[in-house]
Amino acid sequence: MAGRKPKSLRQKELLEMIKKQPFVTDEELSEYFKVSIQTIRLDRLELRIPELRERIKNVAQKNHSKVKSLGEEEIIGELIEIKPNERGISILETNKELAFEKTKVVRGHHIFSMAESLAMAIIDAKVALTGVANMKYIVPVISGQKLIARGEVVKVRGNKYFVHVKINVKDKQVFRGKFILVSIEE
Repeated sequence: MAGRKPKSLRQKELLEMIKKQPFVTDEELSEYFKVSIQTIRLDRLELRIPELRERIKNVAQKNHSKVKSLGEEEIIGELIEIKPNERGISILETNKELAFEKTKVVRGHHIFSMAESLAMAIIDAKVALTGVANMKYIVPVISGQKLIARGEVVKVRGNKYFVHVKINVKDKQVFRGKFILVSIEE
C-alpha cells in the first residue's frame, strides 16, 4: 500500500498521538495511519497501550476523588477532567439501552443527566441541588455516538453556582444547558 509508514515509525507516532489525545479511537487511528483496525490493535498490544475504554476508566478513577457532592456511580459518563469550581469534561458512549427502540434516538433525560451530573461534579460543595436548569437540545443523538460534555463555572454568587455545560458529538454541539446550582450547608 503506497504511503504507509514503516511499523517502527507508525508505532512511535501512535504512542505520541495517544499521549496527546488519550481518547482517540482505534477507528480514528486506523484512518489516520491508513491501516486496518486490527493493525492498530496489534500495535497497541505490542506497546502495552490499553484499549480506549480502559484508558477512559483509568483517567475517570483518578478524577472521582475530587468530586464532593456525588458518588462515583451517580455521575453519568466518565469524568475525564475536573478542576473544582472551574471546569470539567466527561464522556458518555451511548448505546441502544439509552435510546428509543424504533428511532435509535437517545432519550433526552440521559443527555440532561449527563450535563447535570457534570455541573454538580464541578462545583466544590458537599451538598448541592439544581435550582434552575435552562436547556436546549440542538440535534438528536443517535445510539452509538460518543458524547463529550464540557462544563464551566461562569459565576459564583454566595451559595449559587452558575454553570454552563455544552455537549458535542465530535465537533457538533447537540445540547447546551445553563444551571444554577445551590450549595447547601450541612
